[in-house]
Amino acid sequence: MTIILHVHDWDELDWLKNLSGLMPDRNFLSYSQIENDIQADYAILWKPPTQLFEKIDGLKAIFSLGAGVDHIVNVAGFPKDVPLVRVVDKDLTNRMSEYVVFHCLRYLRQYSLLNQQQTNKIWHKGYQPSANEVRVGVLGLGELGLDAAQKLSVMGFNVLGWSRSEKLIDGVKCFHGPDGLDTMLAQTDILVSLLPLTPQTDGLLDYELFAKLPTNGALGGPYLINVGRGQSQREAGILKALDDGTLAGATLDVFEVEPLPTTSKLWTHPNVTITPHNGADSSPRAICQNIADQIARFEAGLLLENVVSIDRGY
Repeated sequence: MTIILHVHDWDELDWLKNLSGLMPDRNFLSYSQIENDIQADYAILWKPPTQLFEKIDGLKAIFSLGAGVDHIVNVAGFPKDVPLVRVVDKDLTNRMSEYVVFHCLRYLRQYSLLNQQQTNKIWHKGYQPSANEVRVGVLGLGELGLDAAQKLSVMGFNVLGWSRSEKLIDGVKCFHGPDGLDTMLAQTDILVSLLPLTPQTDGLLDYELFAKLPTNGALGGPYLINVGRGQSQREAGILKALDDGTLAGATLDVFEVEPLPTTSKLWTHPNVTITPHNGADSSPRAICQNIADQIARFEAGLLLENVVSIDRGY
Protein backbone atom coordinates (compact mmCIF):
# COMPACT_ATOMS: atom_id res chain seq x y z
CA MET A 1 0.00 0.00 0.00
CA THR A 2 1.52 3.30 -1.16
CA ILE A 3 1.16 6.68 0.50
CA ILE A 4 2.45 9.87 -1.17
CA LEU A 5 3.86 12.67 0.97
CA HIS A 6 4.59 16.23 -0.09
CA VAL A 7 5.35 19.01 2.39
CA HIS A 8 6.41 22.47 1.25
CA ASP A 9 8.90 24.45 3.39
CA TRP A 10 9.03 21.74 6.08
CA ASP A 11 11.51 18.99 6.92
CA GLU A 12 10.14 16.12 4.84
CA LEU A 13 12.45 13.54 6.44
CA ASP A 14 10.97 14.30 9.85
CA TRP A 15 7.45 13.70 8.52
CA LEU A 16 8.49 10.49 6.75
CA LYS A 17 10.17 9.22 9.91
CA ASN A 18 7.06 9.80 12.01
CA LEU A 19 4.65 8.36 9.46
CA SER A 20 6.71 5.23 8.77
CA GLY A 21 7.12 4.67 12.50
CA LEU A 22 3.36 4.75 13.01
CA MET A 23 2.54 2.74 9.86
CA PRO A 24 5.57 0.48 9.23
CA ASP A 25 3.65 -1.78 6.83
CA ARG A 26 3.06 1.07 4.32
CA ASN A 27 5.24 2.19 1.44
CA PHE A 28 5.84 5.91 1.76
CA LEU A 29 7.04 7.92 -1.21
CA SER A 30 8.05 11.54 -1.34
CA TYR A 31 6.59 13.30 -4.35
CA SER A 32 10.15 14.11 -5.42
CA GLN A 33 10.74 10.36 -5.88
CA ILE A 34 7.94 9.96 -8.44
CA GLU A 35 9.18 9.88 -12.02
CA ASN A 36 6.18 8.36 -13.84
CA ASP A 37 2.47 7.93 -13.20
CA ILE A 38 1.81 5.93 -10.06
CA GLN A 39 -1.02 4.18 -8.21
CA ALA A 40 -1.33 5.34 -4.60
CA ASP A 41 -3.90 4.83 -1.86
CA TYR A 42 -3.46 8.07 0.07
CA ALA A 43 -1.80 11.47 -0.32
CA ILE A 44 -0.63 13.59 2.61
CA LEU A 45 -0.06 17.13 1.41
CA TRP A 46 0.94 20.66 2.26
CA LYS A 47 1.01 23.06 -0.69
CA PRO A 48 1.44 20.42 -3.42
CA PRO A 49 2.99 21.24 -6.82
CA THR A 50 0.65 22.02 -9.69
CA GLN A 51 1.26 18.72 -11.55
CA LEU A 52 0.85 16.36 -8.58
CA PHE A 53 -2.62 15.04 -9.35
CA GLU A 54 -1.68 14.44 -12.97
CA LYS A 55 0.76 11.72 -11.82
CA ILE A 56 -1.29 9.91 -9.16
CA ASP A 57 -4.27 7.57 -9.66
CA GLY A 58 -6.33 5.39 -7.34
CA LEU A 59 -6.44 7.70 -4.33
CA LYS A 60 -8.88 6.71 -1.58
CA ALA A 61 -8.39 9.85 0.53
CA ILE A 62 -6.31 13.03 0.64
CA PHE A 63 -5.09 14.56 3.91
CA SER A 64 -4.29 18.26 4.31
CA LEU A 65 -1.49 18.95 6.78
CA GLY A 66 -3.30 21.96 8.15
CA ALA A 67 -6.71 23.43 8.81
CA GLY A 68 -6.87 25.12 5.39
CA VAL A 69 -7.49 23.20 2.17
CA ASP A 70 -7.41 25.85 -0.55
CA HIS A 71 -3.77 24.95 -1.26
CA ILE A 72 -5.06 21.53 -2.40
CA VAL A 73 -8.47 22.12 -4.00
CA ASN A 74 -7.06 24.85 -6.26
CA VAL A 75 -4.44 22.53 -7.77
CA ALA A 76 -5.21 21.48 -11.36
CA GLY A 77 -6.76 18.05 -11.61
CA PHE A 78 -7.85 17.87 -7.97
CA PRO A 79 -10.11 14.77 -7.80
CA LYS A 80 -13.36 16.09 -6.35
CA ASP A 81 -14.72 12.58 -5.88
CA VAL A 82 -11.92 11.68 -3.42
CA PRO A 83 -12.53 12.56 0.26
CA LEU A 84 -10.39 15.49 1.40
CA VAL A 85 -9.69 15.47 5.14
CA ARG A 86 -8.69 18.45 7.27
CA VAL A 87 -6.35 17.79 10.14
CA VAL A 88 -8.20 18.62 13.35
CA ASP A 89 -5.70 18.00 16.10
CA LYS A 90 -5.82 19.18 19.71
CA ASP A 91 -2.18 20.25 19.61
CA LEU A 92 -2.77 22.39 16.51
CA THR A 93 -5.95 23.86 18.03
CA ASN A 94 -4.18 24.72 21.27
CA ARG A 95 -1.33 26.44 19.44
CA MET A 96 -3.73 28.53 17.39
CA SER A 97 -5.57 29.63 20.53
CA GLU A 98 -2.25 30.45 22.21
CA TYR A 99 -1.41 32.75 19.30
CA VAL A 100 -4.78 34.52 19.40
CA VAL A 101 -4.86 34.94 23.18
CA PHE A 102 -1.24 36.11 23.30
CA HIS A 103 -1.73 38.87 20.73
CA CYS A 104 -5.04 39.98 22.25
CA LEU A 105 -3.21 40.29 25.57
CA ARG A 106 -0.44 42.28 23.86
CA TYR A 107 -3.00 44.82 22.71
CA LEU A 108 -4.85 44.80 26.04
CA ARG A 109 -1.67 45.41 28.05
CA GLN A 110 -0.29 47.92 25.51
CA TYR A 111 2.92 46.02 24.94
CA SER A 112 4.04 48.11 21.96
CA LEU A 113 3.71 51.37 23.90
CA LEU A 114 5.56 49.96 26.90
CA ASN A 115 8.31 48.65 24.64
CA GLN A 116 8.72 52.12 23.14
CA GLN A 117 8.86 53.62 26.62
CA GLN A 118 11.60 51.20 27.63
CA THR A 119 13.59 52.10 24.51
CA ASN A 120 13.26 55.78 25.38
CA LYS A 121 13.76 55.22 29.15
CA ILE A 122 10.33 56.62 30.00
CA TRP A 123 8.64 55.58 33.27
CA HIS A 124 4.92 56.12 32.72
CA LYS A 125 2.11 53.79 33.74
CA GLY A 126 -0.84 55.30 31.93
CA TYR A 127 -4.29 53.73 31.85
CA GLN A 128 -4.85 50.11 30.97
CA PRO A 129 -8.43 48.86 30.45
CA SER A 130 -9.59 45.63 31.99
CA ALA A 131 -10.23 42.65 29.72
CA ASN A 132 -14.00 42.87 30.10
CA GLU A 133 -13.91 46.39 28.64
CA VAL A 134 -12.34 45.06 25.42
CA ARG A 135 -14.60 43.49 22.81
CA VAL A 136 -12.96 40.76 20.72
CA GLY A 137 -14.84 39.71 17.59
CA VAL A 138 -13.89 36.30 16.20
CA LEU A 139 -14.62 35.70 12.52
CA GLY A 140 -15.15 31.97 11.93
CA LEU A 141 -16.48 29.68 14.64
CA GLY A 142 -15.23 26.32 13.42
CA GLU A 143 -12.96 24.10 15.49
CA LEU A 144 -10.21 26.74 15.76
CA GLY A 145 -12.42 29.80 16.18
CA LEU A 146 -14.58 28.08 18.78
CA ASP A 147 -11.60 27.13 20.93
CA ALA A 148 -10.01 30.58 20.66
CA ALA A 149 -13.31 32.31 21.51
CA GLN A 150 -13.85 30.14 24.57
CA LYS A 151 -10.30 30.71 25.87
CA LEU A 152 -10.60 34.46 25.34
CA SER A 153 -13.80 34.36 27.36
CA VAL A 154 -12.00 32.54 30.19
CA MET A 155 -9.39 35.34 30.15
CA GLY A 156 -12.19 37.82 30.80
CA PHE A 157 -12.53 39.43 27.37
CA ASN A 158 -15.97 40.46 26.10
CA VAL A 159 -16.14 37.94 23.25
CA LEU A 160 -18.29 38.10 20.15
CA GLY A 161 -18.29 35.63 17.29
CA TRP A 162 -19.51 35.47 13.71
CA SER A 163 -20.20 32.49 11.46
CA ARG A 164 -22.08 31.88 8.24
CA SER A 165 -24.83 29.93 10.02
CA GLU A 166 -26.30 30.44 13.48
CA LYS A 167 -24.40 29.08 16.50
CA LEU A 168 -24.87 29.13 20.26
CA ILE A 169 -21.72 29.18 22.42
CA ASP A 170 -21.58 29.74 26.16
CA GLY A 171 -19.77 32.95 27.02
CA VAL A 172 -19.78 34.20 23.42
CA LYS A 173 -22.29 36.58 21.86
CA CYS A 174 -22.89 35.01 18.45
CA PHE A 175 -23.88 36.61 15.16
CA HIS A 176 -24.41 35.12 11.72
CA GLY A 177 -25.09 36.09 8.13
CA PRO A 178 -24.36 39.40 6.36
CA ASP A 179 -26.46 41.54 8.71
CA GLY A 180 -24.96 39.86 11.74
CA LEU A 181 -21.46 40.59 10.46
CA ASP A 182 -22.07 44.33 10.32
CA THR A 183 -23.69 44.27 13.76
CA MET A 184 -20.69 42.49 15.27
CA LEU A 185 -18.14 44.73 13.56
CA ALA A 186 -19.80 47.81 15.06
CA GLN A 187 -19.04 46.38 18.53
CA THR A 188 -15.51 45.05 17.97
CA ASP A 189 -12.22 46.43 19.35
CA ILE A 190 -9.99 43.51 18.28
CA LEU A 191 -11.03 41.66 15.12
CA VAL A 192 -9.65 38.11 14.93
CA SER A 193 -10.00 36.25 11.64
CA LEU A 194 -9.93 32.46 11.60
CA LEU A 195 -11.96 32.23 8.42
CA PRO A 196 -11.42 29.53 5.81
CA LEU A 197 -10.83 30.69 2.25
CA THR A 198 -14.02 30.54 0.20
CA PRO A 199 -15.38 32.70 -2.63
CA GLN A 200 -17.29 34.65 0.05
CA THR A 201 -14.24 35.31 2.26
CA ASP A 202 -11.74 36.05 -0.52
CA GLY A 203 -10.67 39.66 0.04
CA LEU A 204 -13.19 40.20 2.85
CA LEU A 205 -10.63 41.85 5.14
CA ASP A 206 -10.34 45.13 3.26
CA TYR A 207 -10.69 48.83 3.96
CA GLU A 208 -14.48 48.85 3.56
CA LEU A 209 -14.83 46.27 6.33
CA PHE A 210 -12.32 47.97 8.66
CA ALA A 211 -14.26 51.22 8.34
CA LYS A 212 -17.18 49.51 10.13
CA LEU A 213 -15.10 49.02 13.29
CA PRO A 214 -15.52 51.60 16.08
CA THR A 215 -12.66 53.99 16.79
CA ASN A 216 -13.86 54.99 20.27
CA GLY A 217 -13.38 51.68 22.08
CA ALA A 218 -11.37 50.94 25.20
CA LEU A 219 -8.13 50.51 23.22
CA GLY A 220 -8.38 53.87 21.46
CA GLY A 221 -8.83 52.26 18.07
CA PRO A 222 -9.50 48.84 16.51
CA TYR A 223 -6.92 46.13 15.90
CA LEU A 224 -6.79 43.28 13.38
CA ILE A 225 -5.38 39.79 13.96
CA ASN A 226 -5.43 37.53 10.90
CA VAL A 227 -4.26 33.99 11.51
CA GLY A 228 -6.69 32.43 9.04
CA ARG A 229 -5.96 32.64 5.32
CA GLY A 230 -3.82 35.18 3.48
CA GLN A 231 -6.19 35.54 0.55
CA SER A 232 -8.93 36.67 2.93
CA GLN A 233 -7.11 40.00 3.33
CA ARG A 234 -6.15 42.81 1.01
CA GLU A 235 -2.87 44.24 2.20
CA ALA A 236 -3.31 47.55 0.39
CA GLY A 237 -6.52 48.05 2.35
CA ILE A 238 -4.80 47.17 5.62
CA LEU A 239 -2.03 49.70 4.97
CA LYS A 240 -4.53 52.40 4.04
CA ALA A 241 -6.53 51.73 7.23
CA LEU A 242 -3.38 51.84 9.36
CA ASP A 243 -2.15 55.06 7.80
CA ASP A 244 -5.40 56.98 8.25
CA GLY A 245 -6.19 55.62 11.73
CA THR A 246 -9.08 53.38 10.73
CA LEU A 247 -6.98 50.58 12.26
CA ALA A 248 -4.75 51.19 15.26
CA GLY A 249 -2.64 48.12 14.53
CA ALA A 250 -2.49 44.70 12.91
CA THR A 251 -0.94 41.31 13.66
CA LEU A 252 -0.61 39.21 10.52
CA ASP A 253 0.45 35.58 10.29
CA VAL A 254 -0.77 34.97 6.73
CA PHE A 255 -0.35 36.92 3.50
CA GLU A 256 -1.59 37.17 -0.06
CA VAL A 257 1.87 36.06 -1.25
CA GLU A 258 4.09 33.89 0.94
CA PRO A 259 6.84 34.36 1.89
CA LEU A 260 5.93 38.02 2.27
CA PRO A 261 8.02 39.91 -0.33
CA THR A 262 10.82 42.00 1.13
CA THR A 263 9.40 44.99 -0.77
CA SER A 264 6.15 44.92 1.22
CA LYS A 265 5.56 48.02 3.33
CA LEU A 266 4.07 45.81 6.02
CA TRP A 267 7.57 44.77 7.11
CA THR A 268 8.49 48.25 8.31
CA HIS A 269 5.13 49.67 9.36
CA PRO A 270 5.39 50.71 13.03
CA ASN A 271 1.93 49.37 13.89
CA VAL A 272 2.25 45.94 12.27
CA THR A 273 3.43 42.69 13.81
CA ILE A 274 4.44 40.01 11.29
CA THR A 275 4.85 36.30 11.97
CA PRO A 276 5.89 33.74 9.30
CA HIS A 277 2.69 31.66 9.06
CA ASN A 278 3.57 29.77 12.23
CA GLY A 279 0.54 30.63 14.32
CA ALA A 280 -0.46 26.98 14.60
CA ASP A 281 2.61 25.00 13.59
CA SER A 282 1.99 21.66 15.22
CA SER A 283 4.37 18.81 15.92
CA PRO A 284 4.73 16.26 13.10
CA ARG A 285 4.23 13.47 15.63
CA ALA A 286 0.84 14.77 16.74
CA ILE A 287 -0.47 15.29 13.20
CA CYS A 288 0.96 12.01 11.91
CA GLN A 289 -0.76 10.15 14.74
CA ASN A 290 -4.02 11.83 13.76
CA ILE A 291 -3.61 10.71 10.14
CA ALA A 292 -2.61 7.16 11.11
CA ASP A 293 -5.72 6.90 13.29
CA GLN A 294 -7.90 8.18 10.46
CA ILE A 295 -6.52 5.66 7.98
CA ALA A 296 -7.02 2.83 10.50
CA ARG A 297 -10.64 3.92 11.03
CA PHE A 298 -11.29 4.18 7.32
CA GLU A 299 -9.86 0.75 6.57
CA ALA A 300 -11.94 -0.72 9.41
CA GLY A 301 -15.05 0.45 7.56
CA LEU A 302 -15.71 3.58 9.61
CA LEU A 303 -16.31 7.03 8.19
CA LEU A 304 -13.47 9.51 7.87
CA GLU A 305 -13.71 12.45 10.24
CA ASN A 306 -13.45 16.14 9.29
CA VAL A 307 -14.10 15.58 5.60
CA VAL A 308 -14.24 18.87 3.70
CA SER A 309 -17.34 19.95 1.82
CA ILE A 310 -15.84 21.04 -1.51
CA ASP A 311 -18.89 23.23 -2.23
CA ARG A 312 -18.46 25.18 1.03
CA GLY A 313 -14.66 25.13 0.99
CA TYR A 314 -14.28 23.84 4.57
